[in-house]
Amino acid sequence: QVRVVESGGGLVQPGGSLRLTCVAFGSIVNVNNMAWYRQAPGKERESVALITRGGNRNYSESVEGRFTVSRLNAKNTMYLQMNSLKPEDTAVYFCNADVIVSGWGRRDLWGQGTQVTVSS
Repeated sequence: QVRVVESGGGLVQPGGSLRLTCVAFGSIVNVNNMAWYRQAPGKERESVALITRGGNRNYSESVEGRFTVSRLNAKNTMYLQMNSLKPEDTAVYFCNADVIVSGWGRRDLWGQGTQVTVSS
């Protein structure tokens, strides 16, 4: 089954750090862009960070300088290092991956999400 799975969420105090991980599983030939999104209660889903297969990165203004996205192509894995966390970073974080699946072609995959809560 082709899917992406997030992990690493949890409860952290303001100013703390967390690292999220996203892994793409299945008969995947290639993973193109990978991205992190988040959705806070009562708000729309928003883009957080994107990384291309070649390593080019883009960040939302709200996380620039605090979050770092990286990936390990050999393991179809993406990370999000989150530092200096703020209460407004509280949300469900979702992984998105643009993949080529053997025998199926291009697919846009979304994970189930992992909860990040920043609170004292």
